[in-house]
Amino acid sequence: MGGNDSFDSLVRRSQSTMAFGNKIKPYKNTRKGLAEEMYSNSGKRIVDIILSLIAFPIFIIIYLIIAPVIYLEDNGPVFFEAERLGKHGRIFRMYKFRSMKVNVTDLRNADGSTFSSDTDPRVTKIGNFIRVTSIDEIPQILNVLKGDMSIVGPRPDLPEHITKYVGNEKRKLEVRPGITGYNQAYFRNSVAWKDRIKHDIYYIDRLTFLMDVKILLKSIITVLKREKVYTTKNKRCWNEKVSEK
Repeated sequence: MGGNDSFDSLVRRSQSTMAFGNKIKPYKNTRKGLAEEMYSNSGKRIVDIILSLIAFPIFIIIYLIIAPVIYLEDNGPVFFEAERLGKHGRIFRMYKFRSMKVNVTDLRNADGSTFSSDTDPRVTKIGNFIRVTSIDEIPQILNVLKGDMSIVGPRPDLPEHITKYVGNEKRKLEVRPGITGYNQAYFRNSVAWKDRIKHDIYYIDRLTFLMDVKILLKSIITVLKREKVYTTKNKRCWNEKVSEK
């Protein structure tokens, strides 16, 4: 993959810094070879389309099962659509299965990231299940087919977050955001937003087919183990708005 830090060694270092409360050091940029550049520029998109077409029938089956349950619980919409930052800062509408009650307030953590908790009263009964299992993210296969997202990549930020980027943090917008990514595979929701951005830049600098495969496989294991699903249980929140209309 190149560079002085291997993919797995970064994970161990990040976990160590979280344990001792230290800041993660900026990662050094690495030069990609021809194969990596070809995958990043065109091969990755081809893989995205193939995997999404394979997964589409699975999405339809899950939709036929989940959609009636979501609707019958409170007669609200099946899907939740939200604006997110895409590649090069382009705003797009991201799709999810709705996991929250209709017209609830939008709570944020102190760093501006989305608040989530295992005791959040805004979440519906079926919403708890589809969040823990990440089934709520499956409709983003449609975003991948449209070209808004990738199977693997940095998770998309809110549009207003673009004003909060400092230094080289806007580099996370160099690639399409992903349904899953480095942070989701190894930390899910257990690291601060700024640290997630550092991990995203590390991923971008070392983007290869092999890394994407490792992230995808690790994501599946993490979801099956139901690890680190929620950001917090008792953090302060701010920026309340109406959400999931």
